[in-house]
Amino acid sequence: MSDSQLTPNHVGIILDGNRRWARERGLPTLEGHRKGYDNLKTIAEYAFKKGVKFVSAYIFSTENWSRAKEEVDYLMQLVLLIAVKDAKELIKQNVKIVIMGVEDRVPKRVMQALKNAEEDSRENTGGILALCFNYGGKSEITDAVKKIIQNGTLAGDVTQELISQNLYHPEVPAVDLMIRTSGEQRLSNFMLWRVAYAELYFTDVHWPRFDKAEFDTALESYKKRNRRFGGK
Repeated sequence: MSDSQLTPNHVGIILDGNRRWARERGLPTLEGHRKGYDNLKTIAEYAFKKGVKFVSAYIFSTENWSRAKEEVDYLMQLVLLIAVKDAKELIKQNVKIVIMGVEDRVPKRVMQALKNAEEDSRENTGGILALCFNYGGKSEITDAVKKIIQNGTLAGDVTQELISQNLYHPEVPAVDLMIRTSGEQRLSNFMLWRVAYAELYFTDVHWPRFDKAEFDTALESYKKRNRRFGGK
């Protein structure tokens, strides 16, 4: 890997293990989510300082609606907190926030707060934090195909580039390094199009305990990879 590739341009993170972290400490499950969401801002800020340009975080999937109502309601409140309180701090640091996902079933207050964070940070240039909220990789690709069909594109004119241009926030590039915490080793419908050639990094550390030192370890692992993109 050349010097210019030593720092990933785009780091995608599946924030896993909040509930397990709480159970191991005899704490309510919801406390694990709170701790995990607090950690997101810390790691995103640190990643940008390390030279990463894009950080995408899987904070709520389209499948998460199946969880208990109390947990879902609490997660919505945490997202609202991110959109209002944490977003202001990130915006002061010149971070741009984009929301990737769909509005279906999301409380209007939460969705409006997220849109406000997007708008208030639109001109920022200090790194892009993509919050994957009410997001699913299959849904993103399906929606891209629907847009292409609605635009009247002929089948023979459909290319990979065209699909990329119709994804949610197409300015967000392919993932270079995908991190998943808490021991699970699967993609779980995250960034399916963009992770095609990503380097995958799995750790047993639960997300609330994934600190700056753990992030550095992930970066060191990335630097040792030989990214051939299908070549020799």
